Amino acid sequence: MTEPAPERPQAPRPTTAAPHGPRPTTAAPHGPRPTTAAPHAPTPPPYGAPAPVLVAVAHGSRDPRAPRTVRALLDRVRDLRPGLDVRLAHIELNAPLLPDTLDGLRGAGAVLVPLLLGRGHHVKRDLPAATAAAPAVRTRIAEPLGPHPLLVEALYERLLDAGWTPADRGDPRTAVVLAAAGSRDPDSARDTRRTARLLAARLGVPVVPAYASAAAPTVPAALRALAARGRHRAFVASYFTAPGRFASACAAAVPHRAAAPLGDHPATARLVLHRYDRALSANAPADTVTLLASA
Repeated sequence: MTEPAPERPQAPRPTTAAPHGPRPTTAAPHGPRPTTAAPHAPTPPPYGAPAPVLVAVAHGSRDPRAPRTVRALLDRVRDLRPGLDVRLAHIELNAPLLPDTLDGLRGAGAVLVPLLLGRGHHVKRDLPAATAAAPAVRTRIAEPLGPHPLLVEALYERLLDAGWTPADRGDPRTAVVLAAAGSRDPDSARDTRRTARLLAARLGVPVVPAYASAAAPTVPAALRALAARGRHRAFVASYFTAPGRFASACAAAVPHRAAAPLGDHPATARLVLHRYDRALSANAPADTVTLLASA
């Protein structure tokens, strides 16, 4: 694993606001942001036509914190784009389910933004199937959230909250495990590995992907492998949109150095709008279902 070039140290930042507290519209800078992270300029709808509804599609979870966290994230999205109709849908386990949300949009246009972090089964199969079953809605499917530099900024700042400091950069004892849900889809694994490379460049230490299910290595196995290489000071970056069973199991491996999930981080809210805008600006008819390749 290639060690990135040195970077100017950055001062720790304060913890982001809790879901029900005040919501800043942007994250406070830690230094220069990657230029690729700027949101894409939105394409205005035809004169007099309403903007398509942004349907944020979450996976769903039995953990009651998950839907609360997703709703807090969508509140941030609304703060960033006043007037935009933003609605929630779940693939499973929580209401409203995606078919129910689409049923309430008959005759309207919608962009489905998956609150998912890679190109797995849900993005490739479940979302197109749901939109095909709702022909009365003019639907586009945006890219999943990951990989993207804005997610790296959110992961970095969650790690700061968990005790990471700029002094950890380049420390031969330090590493990070990027804990993800896992998928049998090779594109999903590639997306996670790309995020790990981007985060390694941001942190200046090795970042090893690990998974809660369906793929190897597990988080404990990744931690053991790093310790065998002398990397005994390991952090876990929680590559999950919201709290849940998998996120909790991964964090339990190193409870004192495990970051919180991405949650309602301001950078994640900006990325939701970026994916929406890119789907609108794609060269595709508005009345077709479009699945965009992940950037």
